[in-house]
Amino acid sequence: MKSPFAHGRATTAPRLIASLFAASFVLAGCGGGGGSPGVGANPGQTGQNPPPTIPVTPTPPVTSTPPTAADLDPNTLGNAFTTYWNLCAKPRTGLDPDGRPFPDKQGTLLDELKFLRAWSNEYYLWYNEIPNTYKMADFTNPIDYFNVLKTSALTESGQPKDRYHFTYTTEEWEKLQSSGIDLGYGVTWKRNSATAPRTWIVSLVEPGSPAAAAGLRRGDMLTRVDGVDFVNATGADAVNRINAGLFPESAGSAHQFTLQRGGVPYDVTMTGAEVRVDPVKNVQVLDTPTGKVGYLSFETHNQVSEKELVDAFTTFQQAAVSDLVLDMRYNGGGLLYIASELSYMVAGPDATRGKIFERPLYNDKTALQPAIPFLSTAYGFSSPNPVRAGTPLPYLGLKRVTVLTTAGSCSASEAVINGLRGADIQVDVIGSQTCGKPYGFTPVPNCGTTYFSIEFKGANNKGFGDYADGLAPTCQVADDLSREIGDPAEGLLAAALAYRQTGICPPATRAREVKMDIVRHPAKEISIYTRPRP
Repeated sequence: MKSPFAHGRATTAPRLIASLFAASFVLAGCGGGGGSPGVGANPGQTGQNPPPTIPVTPTPPVTSTPPTAADLDPNTLGNAFTTYWNLCAKPRTGLDPDGRPFPDKQGTLLDELKFLRAWSNEYYLWYNEIPNTYKMADFTNPIDYFNVLKTSALTESGQPKDRYHFTYTTEEWEKLQSSGIDLGYGVTWKRNSATAPRTWIVSLVEPGSPAAAAGLRRGDMLTRVDGVDFVNATGADAVNRINAGLFPESAGSAHQFTLQRGGVPYDVTMTGAEVRVDPVKNVQVLDTPTGKVGYLSFETHNQVSEKELVDAFTTFQQAAVSDLVLDMRYNGGGLLYIASELSYMVAGPDATRGKIFERPLYNDKTALQPAIPFLSTAYGFSSPNPVRAGTPLPYLGLKRVTVLTTAGSCSASEAVINGLRGADIQVDVIGSQTCGKPYGFTPVPNCGTTYFSIEFKGANNKGFGDYADGLAPTCQVADDLSREIGDPAEGLLAAALAYRQTGICPPATRAREVKMDIVRHPAKEISIYTRPRP
């Protein structure tokens, strides 16, 4: 779920070369739960489908195909990267978005399956729990095969041990990371369920997006999509129409929506577009009776955010703020280098000197890897507005910070909380239990698909990393959808400002809490481990 160093190993040199990622070679950690966040999908599938709602142990197809030696013993396959990487049944031709030839070479479906099995056998955290009952000959595509290459074990609470196993189209993944570009309308939903009866509420509207142009606001409720009753529809045709409207597959596709605001319905048309998401918003200095408090909302640890965070903390430093409220209520994670830089900008050199931000712990086939330090200079990620590599980071030198969270605060966001606590910084968490993703992985691109499989668990300077059920709030407060984020009267921010002065949680907040989940692809709930420059 996180890290900076080349999350590869010295024994896998080819893996650290010829990445499809742009300028800065990024590898990802922690995350996911299975595919695009649609409605009404088969709960037993992962990959490009919605996260499973109940634990499902796949049943091998019943065929007469005899298992091969590779099916029964993946150790016979050899090294995944030197033998099978980029051997594709349908090689891509032409140039990638950076103008480089695709690395694909002519291969077969079997080559792609062997790559996945050999890679999982070497690097998957629970490699010895992958069933050997599946036969490659029974699969007609690599994603279906990848979906079963994981442990089927359950946790003590009955949840799947591995809930973070998924894929993403490589082209879309690269756009998401390097430019903050996301195909859609620029609206983020919170939902009570993927199945009827559904309650989906607008939680975020990206400025300048189709959703903003259509007038959507935080707190609006969705009722119809392209004429279909969104709340109650259950038939396959209706659900397919809903998904097609909610998640456009290409820019320029227009769809009709009916929403309610204060019980009053209104209709809008939105056209899908490639929306550039601004990761850092609402930077402000709040005057309080006990001093100046910095505030910002932070939505994703991507490459674009590096410069924006530097600018925000420069503003806070110049204003001499004495406290900080970091709003990560919907932050699903991202680059661990960014999480480390952010944590350093909060705590400063005195608190972090000689301490680690996070240590990745791999399976027993992998030697102990270097820990991630608290980074005091900018990495210099490629973005439309980059910060120069090696630039000293501004810092506040705080002993305490307040973080706003919901169940949508995941991965690298949790690493910030855990990493700062490991350096003895007091972190007051206002909101809800975080999502619980202490695991990580290296996203691996192959033949146009990027695969995400858990490879390590992260621990802070004190050795703590056991928060698979999430990090508990210091003060439990419901997400207030009736006010805009950044409004000092909004529920979470108001509670945070009050708590920092009195140490008392606002009364009667728990009763108003209704559990709702952020609607997003699991690739937006990851921490990314970046290769250090030589």
